[in-house]
Amino acid sequence: MRETALAIFRTLTTSLGVIKDSLVGATPEKHDQRMHDWARYLIERAQIQVAVSGEPVDWSRTYIVMSNHQSHFDIPVIVRAVPGRMRMVAKKELFYVPIFGQAIRAAGFVEIDRRNREKAIASLKLAGEKIRQGTNIWIAPEGTRSLTGKLGPLKKGGFMLAKEVGAPILPMAIVGTREILPPKTRSIRRGKTVRVVFGKPIDPADKTPGEMMDEVRRFLAKHLPG
Repeated sequence: MRETALAIFRTLTTSLGVIKDSLVGATPEKHDQRMHDWARYLIERAQIQVAVSGEPVDWSRTYIVMSNHQSHFDIPVIVRAVPGRMRMVAKKELFYVPIFGQAIRAAGFVEIDRRNREKAIASLKLAGEKIRQGTNIWIAPEGTRSLTGKLGPLKKGGFMLAKEVGAPILPMAIVGTREILPPKTRSIRRGKTVRVVFGKPIDPADKTPGEMMDEVRRFLAKHLPG
């Protein structure tokens, strides 16, 4: 529990720093630095080894990054694995968490209300604007964390966004974060290895949202255990 308390404390202090920065007109680069410092601290504190493999990625391009979602530790791992600027599409409930919610809003995360179609569409349009401005956007197409570790059904919103914006989808499989902090648990297990596997970017130009969704599902299923 001590490691969990330290992780929460670091997240809190980072959130307060982001809020303070935003009040004085901080640049996106400042928010980027705080996010990367936070991710590095959590990963090093938990003695996590992050092994990156798969297809070579041209990071001069901007992507919609899509991965499976199995643990809160997915976030620092993704921040560590993806260089440059990245923001996330997150469920609206997170934006109401005291301090943390203010921080992710200030940093430019995109709030989505999946129970309100009009608001969800507006959120995806905002994500599209960020992509056009050079920000990679992470979306978990399952919509939420998997409680069993198995890949859940994928939702179409992110694939429709890729088609509308013309941004390539970068598939990414994450294996091992569930062993660090499984859903509905509070104790961080140190010394684990996390594998991050990048797939070949998917060009939306000649594919339908359904075809892209099938391609991402096949990639994730191939690299996830069981």
